[in-house]
Amino acid sequence: MLPPDVRLPFAAVNIRGHRVFVSGHGPQNDDGTLSGPFGKLGQDVSVEEGYQLARKTGLSMLASLKRELFDLDRITGWCRVFGMVNSTPDFTGQPAVINGFSDLILELFGPDKGRHARSAVGMAALPMGDGITVEIEAEVLID
Repeated sequence: MLPPDVRLPFAAVNIRGHRVFVSGHGPQNDDGTLSGPFGKLGQDVSVEEGYQLARKTGLSMLASLKRELFDLDRITGWCRVFGMVNSTPDFTGQPAVINGFSDLILELFGPDKGRHARSAVGMAALPMGDGITVEIEAEVLID
């Protein structure tokens, strides 16, 4: 669920043949609201909290994929994941945070379908509300 003043002129999930591009997603609560804690890794948020937020981001992304594909079994593989972490300039634990997402995908899809290339980088800020802690985008293959 987006804040009322936010307009997104693009698709959350864009299917092109057998490739699916998934726009950046953030962590959400069960009711669709943005999930905290908010703030920066290395200052306001612990690595474990960030890990859990990355996991919630994965669940949010899977919900968007299910709405678009109707059946997650159509996913034949995860290709690429790009994880962004709202962090202080000296924080270097972005990979440990985004592992929350990667671990979830590997648990749910297994080592073959879930295997993916990945980047995990720090950002000076991320959008929405008080500034979400994690944003992740991905590319998957479908049949």
